[in-house]
Amino acid sequence: MAETKSCASSVQDFDNKRQVSEVKRVTLTGLVINLALSALKFAAGILGNSQAVLADAVHSLSDTATDIAVLVGVRLWSKPPDECHPYGHRRIEFLVTIFIGLLLAAVALGLSYNALATLHEVQTKPPGAIAFFAAILSIFTKELLYRWTITKGREIKSTALIANAWHHRSDGLSSVPVAAAVAGAALVPGLAFLDRLGAIVVSIFILQAAVKIVRPSVEQLVDRGAPEEICLGIEQLAFATPGVRDVHAIRTRHIGSGIEVDLHVLVDPGLSVEKGHEISEEVKRRLIEYVSDVVDVVVHLEPYEEG
Repeated sequence: MAETKSCASSVQDFDNKRQVSEVKRVTLTGLVINLALSALKFAAGILGNSQAVLADAVHSLSDTATDIAVLVGVRLWSKPPDECHPYGHRRIEFLVTIFIGLLLAAVALGLSYNALATLHEVQTKPPGAIAFFAAILSIFTKELLYRWTITKGREIKSTALIANAWHHRSDGLSSVPVAAAVAGAALVPGLAFLDRLGAIVVSIFILQAAVKIVRPSVEQLVDRGAPEEICLGIEQLAFATPGVRDVHAIRTRHIGSGIEVDLHVLVDPGLSVEKGHEISEEVKRRLIEYVSDVVDVVVHLEPYEEG
């Protein structure tokens, strides 16, 4: 059993290291792209006389804040358990995810406020073509970055990486009304107000994405249990373990991207302590090996009584 436990621990360590490595690699790539896009849009906004593109450059710059938050956060939540944090530091990932979601909501509210405040303004000089092409480049670049980041985030089950992917998409979406406004203002100066209306619509979508990001992490921080189908699978697998007569009091909670389980297992009262321990270790091994996302199991042994 010691060998099994050591093997399971080694697999978990390998998965953790792989996750940290992937989070760093994907986030660093996003950080470099965000900085390059911000610089490009600042230059295009100035040279192309476009306030919308300049505002979009500021939005792109906000993406770098979430990239930095993930890079700093991953160093904290990947730390091994210690004396003060015996369960590890994985919940820091939820805090980073909530921070990204709140920042996303702030960006959405800021964009909509700016759009409403400038709805009556008339643009005196039409923007240049460079501003339009910068916005189009931003849309395609950020959509590709979103798809790559969210695929990696789902693959390694990182809530922070998934949240950051949605921030990339929000930046791309905000460039859509910018491109439309630049094109509309260049062709028909009187239609410049459409930029503000489009920004408000996009802000609503960004705000919805922020809610979807924040809600699951808040629920996991307050120890919401695993879905019913996972709990049922835990019960069935534990009950099927040789020597187990019954299972009850199953509890689950999220630790980072994993699930921690504790449950009560009933065995024959005449068994030796050693045999009871072997059964509990086998239950633990099965749950970690066969139930998706289970990373730790605490088994409480109880005597089984007929009737």
